[in-house]
Amino acid sequence: MIDFWLAAGLLLLIALSFLLIPVLRERRAQREEDRTALNVALYEERVAELHGQQAQGVLSAEQMDAGRAEAARELLADTEGSGPVRTSRLGKPLPLLAALLVPVLGLGLYLHFGASDKVELTREFAQAPQSMEEMTRRLERAVAAQPDSAEGLYFLGRTYMAQDRPADAAKIFERTVALAGRQPELLGQWAQAQYFADNKQWSDKVQGLTDEALKADPNEVTSLGLLGIAAFEGGRFQEAIDYWKRLQAQLPPQDNSRAALQGGIDRASEKLLAAGGKVAAEPAVKAKGALLKVRVDLAAELKAKVQPGDSVFIFARATQGPPAPLAAKRLTVADLPATVELGDSDAMMPQLKLSNFPEVQLVARISRAGQPTAGEWIGQSQPLPSSTTAAQQLTIDSPDQ
Repeated sequence: MIDFWLAAGLLLLIALSFLLIPVLRERRAQREEDRTALNVALYEERVAELHGQQAQGVLSAEQMDAGRAEAARELLADTEGSGPVRTSRLGKPLPLLAALLVPVLGLGLYLHFGASDKVELTREFAQAPQSMEEMTRRLERAVAAQPDSAEGLYFLGRTYMAQDRPADAAKIFERTVALAGRQPELLGQWAQAQYFADNKQWSDKVQGLTDEALKADPNEVTSLGLLGIAAFEGGRFQEAIDYWKRLQAQLPPQDNSRAALQGGIDRASEKLLAAGGKVAAEPAVKAKGALLKVRVDLAAELKAKVQPGDSVFIFARATQGPPAPLAAKRLTVADLPATVELGDSDAMMPQLKLSNFPEVQLVARISRAGQPTAGEWIGQSQPLPSSTTAAQQLTIDSPDQ
């Protein structure tokens, strides 16, 4: 921020110069006027002295005229080069008062209407955080600066959950739903946070959220996992197995979460058998995946406006879903043009896979500050099925709004 304030101070000095230079010029004109008045007074004194000498008979008429002419020549020589006296209609106090008020008023208006907090936040996001606590503070400041950003709220809620702060996360997810709409994925996240905030006590609110999420999307992963946990804790082991197997079917084979889910299914099966029950057979469901290939290029008219080291974020997001990217990769302008693949293995979060959403949009963003959510230039595709196999072309050609 130091360089910003130095630049702002320089601009203020330039503005003040337009106010103070006329005042300084007026002072110089005043000195010229005072010197001229002094020369005129000396001339009049010399003429009076000549008249006195003539009256005493010391000077003749011819000498008198010669002395007066000499005094006049000296007066003209002393006043030569002096311009006409300029008077200011504003007077002296007003420019000086304005010179004092301009920086004070400018600073006050900037602090009220300006965006110094966003400038500082952008500079912070350009550097990698040193700890989870630092990342949380940055996200909290980002949300405070942009309270209408559903994406910022979503990431903050996920961070609170990672820090075992479910009560805070539940409030954030509630705000996210109010901004982004009652999307199944957001409802599932809200229900999960609320469940843990209530000390793992199932409630009508949590039930309502999971029911609404699964009604809109029967394969909503967070709700399936949460219902499995609640069923297991309640001793309904067959229900837990069913929910977790449905969730497992949504994950690609290489997903690390599959092993943890299988462990939960095995424990639920053991408890069910120990209680004298029998594990119901489930038809095998093949895990599905998605893979999109996209070639990213930069419009010719923008090549002179970017720098080789500027970050390029390429991601796919659901047209009807959470604001968070489903899959993302990061390059630089120097790498363009480039062809990348976005698949389930590139998911930002295990429960948000490309294959879980029928329709997605491809986006490429250039950000000089290295911030994935905001930049200078952007390219976007039309909505397309997540099952698309044909290679896509994406050109970065528009200002990022």
